[in-house]
Amino acid sequence: MSAQVSVTRHRDLRTGQSIWSARRRPTIPTQSLNRNIRCDVAIIGAGISGALIAETLSEAGLQVVVLDRRRPLDGSTAASTAMLQYEIDTPLSLLSEQIGRDRAERLWRRSRQAVDALRERTERLGLKVDAATRGSIYLHGNVLDPEGLAREADARRRAGFEIELLKPATVLDRYGIAGRHAIIGFGNYSADPRQLAAGYLNVAIGRGARVYSPVDICDVSPSDSRVTLQSADGREIRARYLVVAAGYEMMKGIPRKGNRIISSWSIATKAQPRAIWPTAAMIWEAADPYLYIRSTPAGEVICGGEDEEISDAEERDAKLADKTRTLSRKLGALLPTIDPTPAHAWAGSFGDSRTGTPTIGRIPRMPNCYAAMGYGGNGITFSMMAAQMLRGMICGDGDPDADLVSFSRTF
Repeated sequence: MSAQVSVTRHRDLRTGQSIWSARRRPTIPTQSLNRNIRCDVAIIGAGISGALIAETLSEAGLQVVVLDRRRPLDGSTAASTAMLQYEIDTPLSLLSEQIGRDRAERLWRRSRQAVDALRERTERLGLKVDAATRGSIYLHGNVLDPEGLAREADARRRAGFEIELLKPATVLDRYGIAGRHAIIGFGNYSADPRQLAAGYLNVAIGRGARVYSPVDICDVSPSDSRVTLQSADGREIRARYLVVAAGYEMMKGIPRKGNRIISSWSIATKAQPRAIWPTAAMIWEAADPYLYIRSTPAGEVICGGEDEEISDAEERDAKLADKTRTLSRKLGALLPTIDPTPAHAWAGSFGDSRTGTPTIGRIPRMPNCYAAMGYGGNGITFSMMAAQMLRGMICGDGDPDADLVSFSRTF
């Protein structure tokens, strides 16, 4: 069996200057693809997804090649706000109504395991990525009113998550946020996404992985024994397996499973460590569109949201100035002690799905080909989930939760 497709849609994924892009660029050794090569696994995409997958597969003893039409880290990774939460965008109580309580709880638990694994693995590898472990403050909004938030708290407790449900007086006293009910969660993670991706890529390179850039893959020909990739300049890569980790430039021919490209906007303030709210917990809303806020260890405040169903880059970018003003105003209103003046502002395209959950696994009708499509607000968390699952699938052990995110699922 064989098929041939043109691989990815070229997108302008971000504009403006993110807080990460303003920092010194991490160093990643790359090579030019000037000859035909062979490997065990070819990974398309040198962002955070490709980096995590390359590292875990290299640890498994596989010969890994990473290919990207840009320089590593130049896609959506640099636009991420890197709030590495286990809480999936779709509340557990509502996701249970959509796909059933058992599957919803399994997805949420697996998301928590992915965050824990990412933190533990990053620490074990000794990577310096400006990381911090943070709680979360989930505020009621137009998706979950106070009564809905209480039902959500019950659903999380029933699934085994440690949380607190707070009334407005306590939220104001503890965090300085007025007029909002809140669920307090624990054990989330934050990092510099470029440093995170670079760290994992460099660990993989240290084990013999190779990163080729820039390489634009124009054709993929899978068969029962191998996958042959053709670059735009005529080079050939033969691999036992292919993993497509191209972020939000979806591979042509892959079923969408309800995934779509939308736009988001973000700002970051100057460092103001003395103004940071108690516990520096991540803040987000049960609202559509929702606001999300985090701080860096240096005390910069990152605020994002105002998402819209816009896939066109020019239309997205045209709204950057207005969205910047809106985010600054909302940040100042929610946290009056913060100076909300933006020092950085940027826009990015990212993927979303009906349930806020990813698609990971074998690509239908393409033998030996896998995809990691981390669509939803938990992109980096889903990237870690994909790295864990794909290692099991490719190495023959499988994964107990593969049915929750496979292309063959019915939700």
